[in-house]
Amino acid sequence: MTDSQTTIHNPRDYFVHESSFVDDGAVVGKGTKIWHFSHVMSNAIIGERCSFGQNCCISPGVVIGNNVKVQNNVSIYEGTTIEDDVFLGPSCVLTNVTNPRSQVLRRALYEPTLLRRGCSIGANATIVCGITIGCYAFIGAGAVVAKDVPDYALMVGVPARQKGWMSRHGHVLKNPDSQGIMACPESGLRYQLSKEPGTMDQRPATELIRCLDLDENAPLPQVMAVGKILYDDLKTS
Repeated sequence: MTDSQTTIHNPRDYFVHESSFVDDGAVVGKGTKIWHFSHVMSNAIIGERCSFGQNCCISPGVVIGNNVKVQNNVSIYEGTTIEDDVFLGPSCVLTNVTNPRSQVLRRALYEPTLLRRGCSIGANATIVCGITIGCYAFIGAGAVVAKDVPDYALMVGVPARQKGWMSRHGHVLKNPDSQGIMACPESGLRYQLSKEPGTMDQRPATELIRCLDLDENAPLPQVMAVGKILYDDLKTS
């Protein structure tokens, strides 16, 4: 273990409730909080400033970035990688085998699932393994997602279908202008919708969206990092 890892894996650097367990061999970053009745297993890696609510389980081999918020009753199984700034709502489900059978051992066949930076998974949503949830995508409560999700996509329903696009602040983007530019009603940040051409192998054109005003891989400026307006106050027909 390197000196930097030794510093990270120091109980004084993070909080663990007395009812929870962090196994030897787990790495937990500075400022992370692990609340009641949770279990971080050996060889799990958790970044800095994360929060885990009541009754969470983090399996061996899971990799979690910085500033990840995990609400109550969430299990994160081996094969899952979670990037920075991800939100996991209460009782959402992440799987790691598509066709589980109690009689068939498939521990060597766990299917990787990647949750990209800044995405949000709603309460009671299910993420079927082997897919990627794009950066800043928003999965609605109770949705069942079985396919890759584009960046900034809003997904709802069973099975989940794309309903629109969400801003980095979690608001629906509407009314693109002639250049495909839409503005977040809370932050005013501009997002541009464009199309990636199809290919000779008949792959259809796909829509892409990018923020024009901020580096998508950088943290939000502090002035934008505290919500001040209720979601319903910004909803429009």
